[in-house]
Amino acid sequence: MRIGDAAAAAGTTPRALRFYEQRGLLAPPARTSSGQREYGSEDIARVRVVRDLLAAGLTVADVRACADRLHLLTSGGPVRCTSTEPGAPGVVGQRLAALDAEIARLTGLREALARKVAGEGAVGACGGGREVVEESVEVTDEGEAGRSACRRGPAR
Repeated sequence: MRIGDAAAAAGTTPRALRFYEQRGLLAPPARTSSGQREYGSEDIARVRVVRDLLAAGLTVADVRACADRLHLLTSGGPVRCTSTEPGAPGVVGQRLAALDAEIARLTGLREALARKVAGEGAVGACGGGREVVEESVEVTDEGEAGRSACRRGPAR
């Protein structure tokens, strides 16, 4: 089937199929005599697997790292997502570690911001002992202009 039909069958776009091909996630398909791409059912199954892996949180680089084994996921049988080297984390283990690190980083940022708002940040932002009750940012043609709404009275 041609690229438009293949994309529709896989639940994606022709542009995504070309992108997957460029990145090595999908082998270059056969071509017709006029040079158009021709996809088979195996290609559609592989694109579905790639989309599922990306939707699960893996990156294109992660999927590319195990592209030579993606055919194992299209067969429908049980597959373990582990490394082929003993003691080494596989692609999924590495992604989980990266996500855990990012969650820890964002949690730290959130806690620091919450402390700032609850403490000296609230008073300093409005001045005169008033409290920040709302922070908003407006984007104009000239750039960003920040605004804070301050409540009169002592900061809590």
